[in-house]
Formats: sequence, structure tokens, C-alpha cells
Amino acid sequence: MSAPAQSLRHDTSVMTLIGLAHYTSHVLQLALPPLFPILHDEFGVTFTELGLIVTVFYVASGLGQAAAGVLVDRYGAQRLLLGGLTLLSAAVALIGLAPSYWVFLPLALVAGLGNSVFHPADLSILSHCVSGSRLGRAYAVHGVSGTLGYATAPVLVATLAAYGNWRLALGVVGVAGLVVALVLYVNRHLLVYAQVPSVRPAEAGQPHLAYLKMVGSPVVLMAFAYFAMTAFAGSGIQTFSITALVSGYGVALRLATLGLTGYLVGSAGGMVLGGFLADRTRHHHRVAMSGITVAGTLMLLMSAIAGHALAVVPVMMLAGVANGITAPSRDVLIRRAAVGAGMGSVFGFVYSGFDLGSSTAPLLFGALLDRQAPHAVFVAIACAFALAVPTVMQVQHRAAARRQVPAGAAD
Repeated sequence: MSAPAQSLRHDTSVMTLIGLAHYTSHVLQLALPPLFPILHDEFGVTFTELGLIVTVFYVASGLGQAAAGVLVDRYGAQRLLLGGLTLLSAAVALIGLAPSYWVFLPLALVAGLGNSVFHPADLSILSHCVSGSRLGRAYAVHGVSGTLGYATAPVLVATLAAYGNWRLALGVVGVAGLVVALVLYVNRHLLVYAQVPSVRPAEAGQPHLAYLKMVGSPVVLMAFAYFAMTAFAGSGIQTFSITALVSGYGVALRLATLGLTGYLVGSAGGMVLGGFLADRTRHHHRVAMSGITVAGTLMLLMSAIAGHALAVVPVMMLAGVANGITAPSRDVLIRRAAVGAGMGSVFGFVYSGFDLGSSTAPLLFGALLDRQAPHAVFVAIACAFALAVPTVMQVQHRAAARRQVPAGAAD
């Protein structure tokens, strides 16, 4: 077998394993929200209280993610990935046995800690183990697999709950996650790469100061803000758009569900296109800025025209495509920001912004729905996308400026 063919086979295997892990993590992340109407009736809790479960999950994930990034650089991404998937899967399965609402909260915290490892571990493995010429497509596979996990979860969980009950649904997806963890363990040799020191020799005696210097740099903080804003918007779409469309605009439940599915499928398709685009352009910031601008505009349009049922699915799908195209270029920008630092530490910190946005969104959107203001849901989503646009430009400018500074100039 020729070297290029061997490299392609290796890269494909790595992408497949990481894609499978990311897909599974997103199914597990979104396993609970489709059951909110059932849990609302069974436990007699408000939508705000149900949103608190999601908030606890993402707060734990966000706080754990920065630490997970450091552990990835120190102990190896494959170890963290296996441990995190096992913990997340077991916690979701145990939620299916919960006797009361209050048991959901500590289990959500445990699940969030398990979830915290995926982005720093996945993206570190891809960045080190996949050829540079295929890196944009590798990031696309990672993003597409996660989006397909989100798209699968509502249908899978709702079907299992319909033919059994909500406890069976959570038990099945939790056990399936443990099976995937076993598959990763068997193939763990493909996910190992040589550890690269996360600090320079001059900083070796002060690793904590070196880490604070890295995460406190403007380029990394701007990347963190970008993830917080886009995650806030995405969480609003995924968690409460169906409820907003049904209660605020009188859209039929099946059509509203189809609208969310269209958004997620469109996002997956956009990521595929974005992966090829990211491997062929140097202007990744323009791709990211254009995509989220279009997505925000379409969400604002949705707030005005969602009452026209025929517009729901195409507008949601187009918004998904626009947002999806940005993902591979976004990760390339973050990889540039990680130059000279630990890859896991940077990805772990900036993706904790994703969890910040995802943890705060359910409380706001749940409160809007409880106060009979579903129209405001789409306006808030559009505003979050709009706030993300300038952060992309700052990431690009500051990363470029830092690359122009001589290696020892900052010391």
C-alpha cells in the first residue's frame, strides 16, 4: 500500500472513530429535552425548572472543559475521551431510574462533567492525527456527526418513549453510549499521538502562570466570546424553538418538529460544504462572519413570518446551512489561536464558552415561554448571532498580529 493511501486510510479511521464519539455525545446531550412535555406532567414542574436541568449540565460541562483541556495535554486525549464517554453514558442511563425531579440535578452535573472532555479531546486528536491537507474535512466530519446526533436524538428518544416509556428511552441511549465507549477502547491505538509540551522551556517552572497567560490572551478570549454567543443561539433553537412555534404561532407540533429537524439537517449539510471550503481558502474569518450573519438574519425573519406555516421548514433549513458552513473554518481559526500553546488547553477553554452560552440560554428562553412571550425567542437568537460577528474579526486580527511577533518578543 502506498504512503498516501495508507495515510488516507489512517485519517479516515481516525475521523470515523471521533465522529462516532461526537455523534454519541450529542445524542446523549439532547436525550432529555424531547421528554420535557412528559416530565412536565409527570413531575408537575415548570419549563423553567426543566431548563435548570440543562443549565446544570452545561455549567458542569463548561467548568470541567477548561480543566479537561489541561488534562488532555498532560495525560493524553484518548484517555480523557474514553473516561468522559463512559461517565456521560452511565449518568444518562441512571437518570432513567430517577424517582423525583431533584435526583435529575446531581445526575445532570455528573453527565456534564463527562461531556466536558469531548471538544478538547476530539479536536486535539484530529489536529495531531489527521494530515494537514484534510484537516478542514476532519473538522467537518466532527461537526456533522455532532449535528446528526442532535437531529437523531429527538426522533430516537420520542420513538422509544412512545413504544415504551421515558425511562426506557434514557436507559437504551445510555447503554448504547457504553457500547460506543467499548468500540473506542478496542481501537484506542489509532487515537494516540506524541504529547507536545504546552509551555515553553522558559515557562516550565511556572505552568500555572503560562496557562493563565494563554487563556487571558485577547485572541483566546475573543474565541471564547464567539462560542458563548453562537452556543446561546443554538441552544435556544434546539431546546425551545418547537415550543415557541407551537405556543406562539399556532404551528402544528409535527411541522414545528420538522422545522427543527430541517435546521439540524441543513446544519449538517452546511458543515460538509464548509469542510471542503475550509481546505481551499485562507479567509476563514470571512466564511465564519458571513455564515452567522445570514443565520441571524433568517432567525429575525422567522420571528416575523413563522405564522405562515409553509415558511417554517425552508427558513429553518437555510439558517442551519448558513450556520453549519461556519463550523470548519471556525475550528481552523481556533487551531491558529493555539499555535505555541497546548492544543487541548486552548480548545478546552474556548469551547467552555459553548457551555456558558448553552447553560444560560435555557433559563432565559424557558422564562420567555413561561411569560407567554414566545415571539421573543427568535429575536433573542438573532441578537446572539449578531453579537458573535465582531468576535470573529477580532480573532482573525489578533491571531494574525500574534503570528507576526518574533518568537521571543513576548518574553
